[in-house]
Amino acid sequence: MTLRIGPRVARSPPVGWPLIPGVTPMKLRRIVLALVTPLFLIPASDLFAQPGTGRGTTAPQAVAAGGAKAGREAELLPAEPVVSQHTGKFNGQSVSYTAEVGWLPVREDGKVIAKMGYIAYTKNGVSDASARPLIFSFNGGPGTASVWMHLGYTGPRRVTYDDEGFQQRPPAGLEDNPHSILDTADIVYIDPIGTGFSRMVEGEDLHKFHGKLADIQSVGDFILAYVNRKDRWTSPKFIVGESYGTTRAAGLAASVQSRFQMYLNGVILVSATELDVERGPEVDFATSLPTKTATAWYHKHLVSDLQAKPLRTVLGEAEAFAMGEYLTALVKGDRLSDADRDVIAAKVARFTGLSKDFVLQANLRVSFDRHWKELLRDQRMTVGRLDTRYLGVDLDAAGERPEYSPEMADWNGPFGAAINKYLRSELKYNPEIQYFIWGNVRPWTQDTQASVGDMLRTAMRDNPYLKVLVQGGYYDAACDYFNAAYTMEHLQPGGEFRNRYRFAWYESGHMMYLRKVDLKNANNDLRGFITWALEGVKDYPRKAK
Repeated sequence: MTLRIGPRVARSPPVGWPLIPGVTPMKLRRIVLALVTPLFLIPASDLFAQPGTGRGTTAPQAVAAGGAKAGREAELLPAEPVVSQHTGKFNGQSVSYTAEVGWLPVREDGKVIAKMGYIAYTKNGVSDASARPLIFSFNGGPGTASVWMHLGYTGPRRVTYDDEGFQQRPPAGLEDNPHSILDTADIVYIDPIGTGFSRMVEGEDLHKFHGKLADIQSVGDFILAYVNRKDRWTSPKFIVGESYGTTRAAGLAASVQSRFQMYLNGVILVSATELDVERGPEVDFATSLPTKTATAWYHKHLVSDLQAKPLRTVLGEAEAFAMGEYLTALVKGDRLSDADRDVIAAKVARFTGLSKDFVLQANLRVSFDRHWKELLRDQRMTVGRLDTRYLGVDLDAAGERPEYSPEMADWNGPFGAAINKYLRSELKYNPEIQYFIWGNVRPWTQDTQASVGDMLRTAMRDNPYLKVLVQGGYYDAACDYFNAAYTMEHLQPGGEFRNRYRFAWYESGHMMYLRKVDLKNANNDLRGFITWALEGVKDYPRKAK
């Protein structure tokens, strides 16, 4: 595990956002970036399609916010939560715990306008809440439920996968998760509005909370309601989000702090997005190169001397080249001499497993989608996006990009079957509505004037005890690890926060916890982070250097 950090000088929030720290005007480029930022687990049908173009198999887009109204499904939710008692062995410790499935109201001017669902696990026999950390967990999309980390990572039960994290014969099974962090902390899994069993009340705007800031507000309202109802103000508090959930988590750190004076102890970013931190396209090409190297290494497509080295050694060389010679060459544009262009092309080919001619034809700038399609084209195979270890087979081997995401095809079925069996049969919560693993959240308002990176920086500025853990997989080409490192290192460029965040990387993809060795290691990293986050900050705030 490595220590490091970094972004920008705070700007005064514009009028109209007094309770949202870090809201800043953005350049036009951010509007484009916001639309193409890799988001967690986009439904397979939409993965490679552009809205409104008629390409791919994307479903018709949702009616704009304010046009569609919610039906009566919220009325079908049980009035009271369903509570059950369980015992499990986690990290070698026997833990008696309570599972609670239900919903909390989201209000506007005192009126209940939505019901936000949750699954909570709390250790029994705890008399002092201040000694028991509380974690709020959610996934991303935007528009996906909390099922992935719930039944894949930190919960007491998990979907069965093989040791390397690949699907077994359907239907999927469930097994105990001996690595769950319930020995260390209580966990509340939150399903944002429109996902899971969470619904708007009849007649309300179906997409009221489907936007970056509105989503942060609604989930923040839930957190406040839960803490109040369960009397957990004295508990150390952590938020963990995955993929787009990291966008939500970064914004929430500042939002709950400023709106409710609720200061968090830690934020955990699993497979982090760019958090709206500005970077140019040349930086994107440079930071993405190590993931392409990892992908080629895994599929044994690197040159022999690199292929013979351990992955981490090869990535060290790729990282140095990416942020050195490669980035320097990219920013030169057409000022790069033909001779130097040829040298750089050969090195890019060396680190990506592609031919030098292909790299030259791409002007040294090989996008991820081209890499997914080109690397194994001679075998008529593609590689995955969220986990490049997965192999896909397109209708034909021509074209610029894969036609589907093979890892999503691997994940959707097992998790969909498992969450329904678990909630409805094991936990006995069985409303007569669908549990939406994928919710109808489009259009999603981008709120490009707001930077969640600035919001996280502001939260860390105002709460000097707030620490951050960033976890990711080397084979994640949607939220690539080296890009996540760049993001954190540019939050506070002066380096004042570099000792308040950590990185933990794994030889897996977006959902690194599917691979059993990484499931164990990642949960242990969470335990270590919680301990570290509660140690305080040495010599703050009374001693200058």
